[in-house]
Amino acid sequence: MLDHPDALVNMPNATTSPEQQLARFVDELRFEAIPARVIGVIRHIVLAVAGTTIAGAGEDGIVSLRRVLVDQGGAPEATVLVHGGKLPARSAAFVNGTMARALDFCDAMAPGLHIGSSLVPAALAAAELRGGCDGREFVAAIAAGAELSARLNLGEAAYDGMDPTGIAGVFAATSAAARILRLDSERTLHALALAFNRCGGSFQSNVDGSLAVRLIQGWVAETGVTCALLARAGLTGPQRFLDGVYGYLKLYAKGTRAAAEVTEGLGEDWAIEQTMFKRYPSCGLTQGVTELALRLVDGGLHADDVEMIDVRLPPYAHRLVGQVFRIGQNPRVDAQFSAAYCVANALVRRASALEHFREESIRDPRILSLAERIRVHPDPVLDARGHTAVDIDVTAIDGRMRSEALDVAPGFPGQSLNDAQHRARFADCLAYGESPWPAGRGSELLEAIDRLEALPDVTALVSLMLRGTD
Repeated sequence: MLDHPDALVNMPNATTSPEQQLARFVDELRFEAIPARVIGVIRHIVLAVAGTTIAGAGEDGIVSLRRVLVDQGGAPEATVLVHGGKLPARSAAFVNGTMARALDFCDAMAPGLHIGSSLVPAALAAAELRGGCDGREFVAAIAAGAELSARLNLGEAAYDGMDPTGIAGVFAATSAAARILRLDSERTLHALALAFNRCGGSFQSNVDGSLAVRLIQGWVAETGVTCALLARAGLTGPQRFLDGVYGYLKLYAKGTRAAAEVTEGLGEDWAIEQTMFKRYPSCGLTQGVTELALRLVDGGLHADDVEMIDVRLPPYAHRLVGQVFRIGQNPRVDAQFSAAYCVANALVRRASALEHFREESIRDPRILSLAERIRVHPDPVLDARGHTAVDIDVTAIDGRMRSEALDVAPGFPGQSLNDAQHRARFADCLAYGESPWPAGRGSELLEAIDRLEALPDVTALVSLMLRGTD
């Protein structure tokens, strides 16, 4: 594998196994083979992760997690972003991935796969461990990892409550780490096979409002670095991890997808283009209800006018965000994964911003009172309209009815954010927290991401993501 590739990838032929095809794709993908539109998606992923990591660095559990990892010790290989200090690469990826997911404002992919928040931390940790990595190689590593994960992403029925991030996401982080650490195709195959053995995770963490929602992102990032290192050292995994009798497609896809579907068009058709970027800082399945609530506000509805609100969601969405809103041990997580809270917040505050998911904002009596008058129902009819379909009916105190509906929520394919909106997200993240991010460093970071492929060494991003003064 070359550090400065100048030729298109030689795609594997049909005589190789599907697992070998995936491994060769990771190892051999050339920067020049990546379409400009895909590179644009990668820049937006890196921008989203940079912003959400900075904004999430002070959230519940982060300091405690860092302390645990520091106490475990090990070689100082990679940097803990924002906070500073070095840990073993796998540990740095763990805490950085957890920070990136803490605000649930990162990139995602239906029906709930979060790729970038583990992929980018794993790639940066691997780059530091290697001693540096140029921008073109970094982009190729991110592209290969994201594409594998996106192709292994399954549907709602297949996941059936499993967390896609812990199932498909491990392949993204592992692919990028393997590529950056210069594993050849054979060892990359074993890294992916080892990652297969680390698949896991449940949406019960989200429903119960636990910090495990963000920890799973860190675990996935850690897994990526660990599996790459294990494979580099010669440890092996099941070579039929995809198509074997007990492989990924059998256990998780349950026979609904063939290996040929995973590998078809590899390097030509890019599933990564289905990545979505949230307009609002909460679960992807609350983007639609938030959007409709704000439409009602724009139409003149005031929270004080509301007698009752009925929200209808597809059953899959309802199981995740349709519960009665209650504040538990982790109020932010409770609010992030509550359609009722997101609607109430949007109607009362006439906006949806990061600050609205702080505990003191969540406990606002105006919000809690309105949330009690919001009923969220599962409606199987909405399945035919799409993953983010939602209907809202509002009954006013004077008896009048107002209704809104949408099929595709903002930020999802078909309603993608524009570049200005991506930059606004980034700015919101930098302004959030106990103290705003230094303006000069924020501008430098944005400029570096804008010219990502031209960076002589992407570890410059790490330096720009450490708190300091201008």
